[in-house]
Amino acid sequence: MTAAAQPIVREHGNAYNIFILLLTIQSLVVMVLMILPLSEAEHQALLFFDNAICVIFLVDFVYNITGSKPKRQYFIHHRGWLDLLGSIPSLGILRFTALFRLARLSRLARITRLLGGQQRKQLIDDVIQNRGQYALFITFLSAYLVLSVATVLVLQFESSSPDANIVSGGDALWWGMVTITTVGYGDFFPVTLLGRLTGVFVMFAGVGIIGSLASILASILVPDAPAEAAPEATAPGIAAGAAETSGNGTLESELAAIRTELTAMRELLANRA
Repeated sequence: MTAAAQPIVREHGNAYNIFILLLTIQSLVVMVLMILPLSEAEHQALLFFDNAICVIFLVDFVYNITGSKPKRQYFIHHRGWLDLLGSIPSLGILRFTALFRLARLSRLARITRLLGGQQRKQLIDDVIQNRGQYALFITFLSAYLVLSVATVLVLQFESSSPDANIVSGGDALWWGMVTITTVGYGDFFPVTLLGRLTGVFVMFAGVGIIGSLASILASILVPDAPAEAAPEATAPGIAAGAAETSGNGTLESELAAIRTELTAMRELLANRA
């Protein structure tokens, strides 16, 4: 009689968990902002970022449930159904699905509990050993944060000027993407003081983000230099035997040289006699 198979739930590294944790917090902030009495353009921008987060969470849900055996282990026992509810995008049509965002609190509590169960030294060691993963996740998270904040702020500031050319959520999002990538087409630009200060912030942040992405890409494409082969450790007896053998070889070579010299001297003396 065979034993029952042990349930398996896909596990993630700390870098991935921290990325999902911070993204969950940002998604809850976006949910709160969407409740506030903002302009239609600002709601459009927030809706775009909310749906983008939903897509990421849906990918996370599929990734988790496909790596769990049986699948109900994650879906029911680990409350994966709440992750699914919190990942349904509204797409601007299904307004009532915004209430499902509250299900993300379950994901927030679960990841917080996982990270809280580890010691600080373990987290620091994990950051040092997997700094490439942390750098990648933090860079993408920073890009999302800068882009979302700048889009909403520039809409808020530019709405007070009659000469503004950034008047919709799509305009603000396009301006933010062009600015953060340091392309700068110039088709949309802020005209107010606060809007331009927002643009300066996005420019400096974009330089850092693009530089980080370039360094991460270089570390992936360019292999590390091969490490020098370390000398193999040997037992004390083997090391002593090797030293003794080397010493014997040197002594034998010296004795052979002495014999050669003695033979030459004998022949010289015999010829003189």
